[in-house]
Amino acid sequence: MPPKRLFFMTFAKKAFTISSLLAVGAGLGLPVLAQNATISGAGATFPAAFYQRAFAGVADKVRVNYQSVGSGAGVRQYVAGTVDFGATDEPIKASEAAKVKRGVIQFPAVGGTIAVAYNKADCKGLKLTQKQVVQIFLGTIKTWDELKCGKGKITVAHRSDGSGTTFAFTNSLSSFSPEWKSKVGEGKSVKWPVGIGGKGNEGVAGTISNTPGAIGYVNQAYVKGPIKAAAVQNKAGAFVLPTEASGAAALNNIRLDERLAGEDPNPAGAKSYPISTLTWILAYKTGNGDKAGSVRSAMLYLLSPKAQNQAESLGYVPLKGSVLAEAKKAVAQIGR
Repeated sequence: MPPKRLFFMTFAKKAFTISSLLAVGAGLGLPVLAQNATISGAGATFPAAFYQRAFAGVADKVRVNYQSVGSGAGVRQYVAGTVDFGATDEPIKASEAAKVKRGVIQFPAVGGTIAVAYNKADCKGLKLTQKQVVQIFLGTIKTWDELKCGKGKITVAHRSDGSGTTFAFTNSLSSFSPEWKSKVGEGKSVKWPVGIGGKGNEGVAGTISNTPGAIGYVNQAYVKGPIKAAAVQNKAGAFVLPTEASGAAALNNIRLDERLAGEDPNPAGAKSYPISTLTWILAYKTGNGDKAGSVRSAMLYLLSPKAQNQAESLGYVPLKGSVLAEAKKAVAQIGR
């Protein structure tokens, strides 16, 4: 299958369960639990807020229990077959997919930007070159004075768990800098030269929020309160903030392969935010039994206009055009 071009108009680690509605027994006046199917999933924290909102919309048909445990743990649980679906910010590797005897169904669920986020009250409108972003996370730049944005020591915050957000972030840094690629590289987990680890996007956001002078990387949805996003210089030389529009401009450069996987760690275009990514759902082609219809219903709702139209308000980039159509085709392959 030839590559597909994406078109877009444009991430509290907690498990949540969307409960069934209570029905009143006819003539008895007693509450009876509706006979909804329950499905479980685990994985990426990046899209957790979007999944929570979206799956709430299908609660009258399917109860969804999603554990936001990070992409690494999510893929492991998916490969082990202990969940009904997995979620990851890095497409599943061929070596991992080969272990899934039930067949892998992978599709993009939503897009998003990864903000270089900071907490520094006296630093307004921080602009960072790609070289500066690399130097901060290498520990070469140690103080705010060096950035000409206030004074004091910089505290770097990063993920401590296996994370697709980390993969996307370090993948971009490797694209920005041969030094980063040779010294650290890219992956769900890397050996950080400097910094404090936090679990999940929410853990990193918590560290930044509670530590004046901190800087780290999180889904743009976590930029709130004392946390601000830096404008990062893109490939075209423009300084761009992480937004739905700049994320859409960036993701429009991605070409998907036959597994609906794809990336561009430093996209072209003056309006593109340079650290943007898709996030994927992993379902099973067979072996779903009586849950097959429930899994399909939940995933099709995730891709529906009603759910995708909520993405922007939550800090994500909704899917549009051919990528959305291909994702729906993939969901249709989820069988018993």
